[in-house]
Amino acid sequence: MRLGLISLGCDKNTVDSERMLAELVGHGAEPADVDEAEVILVNTCGFIDAAKEESIETILEAERLKREGACRSVVAVGCMVERYREEMEASLPEVDLLLGLRDLDRLVPELRERGLLQGPAPAGGAHPGERIPVAARHVRYLKVSEGCSHACAFCAIPLWRGKHRSFELERIVAEAQRLEAQGAVEVNLVAQDLAHWGREQRDGTDIATLVEALLRETSIPWFRLLYIYSAGLREPLVELMASEARLLSYIDMPIQHASDTVLHRMRRPERAATLRSKVARLREAIPELTLRTTVLVGFPGETDAEFRELVDFLDEV
Repeated sequence: MRLGLISLGCDKNTVDSERMLAELVGHGAEPADVDEAEVILVNTCGFIDAAKEESIETILEAERLKREGACRSVVAVGCMVERYREEMEASLPEVDLLLGLRDLDRLVPELRERGLLQGPAPAGGAHPGERIPVAARHVRYLKVSEGCSHACAFCAIPLWRGKHRSFELERIVAEAQRLEAQGAVEVNLVAQDLAHWGREQRDGTDIATLVEALLRETSIPWFRLLYIYSAGLREPLVELMASEARLLSYIDMPIQHASDTVLHRMRRPERAATLRSKVARLREAIPELTLRTTVLVGFPGETDAEFRELVDFLDEV
């Protein structure tokens, strides 16, 4: 089976796509360009309207290749399917298989039942961390947890991916070592909220514990941290970033807003004063820090005065 895989959406989707690709190759699939593929697999994103439109357009193009080209089957998986399966079944009848996030373990059996996968199962089963790059090999993403336990009013991710679950430290380190063996020189740690990694253990284990293990057990030159909620940012991680050259002075810390009233309506735990304090502490400890954030404007009920609070805060920090 010649397989064309199209990965849409965020870097966490990229990790999922690389794992699916490795699993399918382990069962006999052969990676191919989409124009020559017998099966086109689209890993969708449904987070915002633009992402949904891109997913639909990509699926429609795959359906065209099924009508006119070598493609025998179109498969759509991932976030958009998890949220809009019934609508997609009704509006995209030419899609042969729809699997949401909770159904991905059915991918290989479903393709085998359709006669599309005919190779033998790998001896001993595929390793859960095995991945084949879908883009550049030198910059890779390492997902350290799944799901989210935050209750932000604007976000549906907990409904799609479930509550937060940390992956085991040993598994993450082993996967990082394989990424290094594949040529990675920069590894970006990703999760819905990195700051929550390890909290389930309730023994002091946290994201700093994991980063220290990755630095100790690999020789990867650079690690970068993406998606750390400010409420969970703790001093051990700040001190580690200030002192460790291989941990890049870069944090992606989505604040979403800086008006206390909007943050309250968003069900966010921080307020402007604590955000201001966190940023000041980070810049004091790490003078060369690059701080990236995400803000959401036009949240229901946002007034001109609340918007101005946000703009003034961003100018200040």
